[in-house]
Amino acid sequence: MGSVPGKEENLEIKINREIRDYTESVFFGLSPRQFFFSLAAVGVAVGLFFILRKHFGTETVSWVCVLGAAPFAALGFFRYHGMTAEQFLWVWIRSEILEPKVYHFRPKNPYLEAAERMKKAEKEKTHFVLRRVKDGQREKPIAEQEGESDV
Repeated sequence: MGSVPGKEENLEIKINREIRDYTESVFFGLSPRQFFFSLAAVGVAVGLFFILRKHFGTETVSWVCVLGAAPFAALGFFRYHGMTAEQFLWVWIRSEILEPKVYHFRPKNPYLEAAERMKKAEKEKTHFVLRRVKDGQREKPIAEQEGESDV
C-alpha cells in the first residue's frame, strides 16, 4: 500500500510527558523489576502450596499462598517519591532507627528582645547606647546611667 499522491500521511509517535518515567517492558508489559518480583511471588506461592498441602486443607493453603505471595508482588510495583521499595525501606530505617534526631525549635526574635530591654531600661531609668564591639561581633547595647554619658 503505497502513498496516494496528493494525500498527506499523519504519523503519530507517542512520547511520555516526563522522559524519566519511561520504563522498558520485557514481558506482558511489565518492566524487568516487576517481572522479576512477579516470578518471585509465583515461586513463593507454589513453594508454600507444596509445603503446606499435607498439613492443612485446600482453602487454608490457598489463603496462605496469597498472603505469602502478596508482599513479593507488591515490592515490584511499589514506588514512593521516585524510590523503589528497597530504597524507601533503607531511607526509613536510616531516618527512624539508625539516625533518629529530635529537633527543638526555639525561636529567637531580636526585636522582641530589644523591646524587652527597653522596657527594663525604662523601669531602671537607664539609657541604651549601641556601640560596635572591637572584635567584630555584632552591636551590643551598653547601659549608661542618666547623667553619665561619655558619648
